[in-house]
Amino acid sequence: MTDDTTRVTRADASDLDGILALQAGNQIARGGTLAASLPPERVVAMMAAMPLIVARRGARVVGFLLTTDRAMNADLAIVRAMFAAYPGAPDAYVYGPICVDADARGQGLAQRMFDALRVLEPGREGVLFIRTDNTPSLRAHLKMGMREVARFPFNGFEYAVFAYVG
Repeated sequence: MTDDTTRVTRADASDLDGILALQAGNQIARGGTLAASLPPERVVAMMAAMPLIVARRGARVVGFLLTTDRAMNADLAIVRAMFAAYPGAPDAYVYGPICVDADARGQGLAQRMFDALRVLEPGREGVLFIRTDNTPSLRAHLKMGMREVARFPFNGFEYAVFAYVG
């Protein structure tokens, strides 16, 4: 089911608070599946460097898809572990995290955000990681046409590395 009142667009500075609020509400400590919390200044830098995608209902952000170039998040140990398991193309970028508000799930928003990103980054490889016990995310990303290319352990969990070409 799709919701015609939800707009999917490239994020801008007015979306920062909504992205941060949705990120905070979906951390593992709060029952979500996001493994890291990016500070506001990092999200702003990511927004300046690469397309970030949001889904909005009115002014409310109900979904986001963050991306970054390989170098920007190279200080994160989990990103280094991902690229050690699968180096990707020289110009590959990091896809994710992606997050959809609980009451907006199951409406195709992840796919719509991914489609919007692919229009903005055609021909480039995106690389991402998903905890192997996150079955809904694994299933959704396979459905989007991504493929598992490697696995790696990190902090006691197993992660799958997925890749795709826009």
